Amino acid sequence: MKFTQLKTAAALVAVIGAVLAAPAHAGKTLDGIKARGQVICGVNTGLAGFGAADSNGKWSGMDVDMCRAMAAAVLGDGEKVKYVPLNAQQRFAALQSGEVDVLARNTTFSLTRDASLGLHMTAVTYYDGQGFMVPVKSKIKSAKQLKGQTVCVQSGTTTEKNLTDFSKANALNIKPIVFEKLEAAEGAYFSGRCVSYTTDASGLASTRNKVAKNTAEHVILPDLISKEPLGPMVRRGDDEWFAIVKWVVYGLLEAEEYGITQANVDDLKVTSKDPIIGRILGATEDTGKLLGLDKEWMARAVKTTGNYGEIFERNVGPKSPIMLPRGLNNLWNKGGIQYAPPIR
Repeated sequence: MKFTQLKTAAALVAVIGAVLAAPAHAGKTLDGIKARGQVICGVNTGLAGFGAADSNGKWSGMDVDMCRAMAAAVLGDGEKVKYVPLNAQQRFAALQSGEVDVLARNTTFSLTRDASLGLHMTAVTYYDGQGFMVPVKSKIKSAKQLKGQTVCVQSGTTTEKNLTDFSKANALNIKPIVFEKLEAAEGAYFSGRCVSYTTDASGLASTRNKVAKNTAEHVILPDLISKEPLGPMVRRGDDEWFAIVKWVVYGLLEAEEYGITQANVDDLKVTSKDPIIGRILGATEDTGKLLGLDKEWMARAVKTTGNYGEIFERNVGPKSPIMLPRGLNNLWNKGGIQYAPPIR
């Protein structure tokens, strides 16, 4: 290789190295968020444990906490969130049009949604599966005993297609009764219009807790007929915002794995000798500049919501009104499949 070629190659390597080392550009979504001082988050119209407002208009739930963590990371304040309640039919259009910055609304990741809507899946915040709820008095013990029965289901969801597929695959001739709104589907089931109600198992637990006059009169069958990985979605075309949303979720998982909690985050930031904890909290390295944020982005997120495990336990865990087991949503080293790429 001639000297001039070597010189050109060396210059190219230097340019590539400089690009790789450069901080991320903020991106138009983050610029808009900073300009308005608020993250606009699309959430459920009312699913206890995931996204619901109380009588005073205060929102809570796992999806809500993810939005609060994002706001803390990018704006320094987890309360700087505007919640936009969206039904199943509205949710994707609201994100596509820019009405919301992020959709955190117990939404299933699937190939069709990933490839055809102009949206990006980010990270799984809850591994779920579709189930069925029936009255105890029906004496139904398995989903395959629903042959020829009526099942209430919400339209515009993966739930509706899964129900049809399950019925055909098992020759059950299930009769779906379809409703546009979640509340209508729930109300029809509890009024006796349908023998069963189907949605994600987590949603069934939430509905039973919120709507049933007597929770003991309704049982969630053990059968799960699908895989439903749920998590936030963002628009395509803004890789910087996509990275931020994804790494906020991963950071909350990493915080749990390394014992960083809402109560000890400030202390660990100062006293911990563990280089991984120091890196997560911005005490020893500045990972925030790679995302267009400052070095304490994750420390603020954990301080606002707690780590992933704290978010789960508070909103839907065994000691919450929803009483869901940790199950698949436990960390990978505790029997579950929640696994975050490392922050480094």
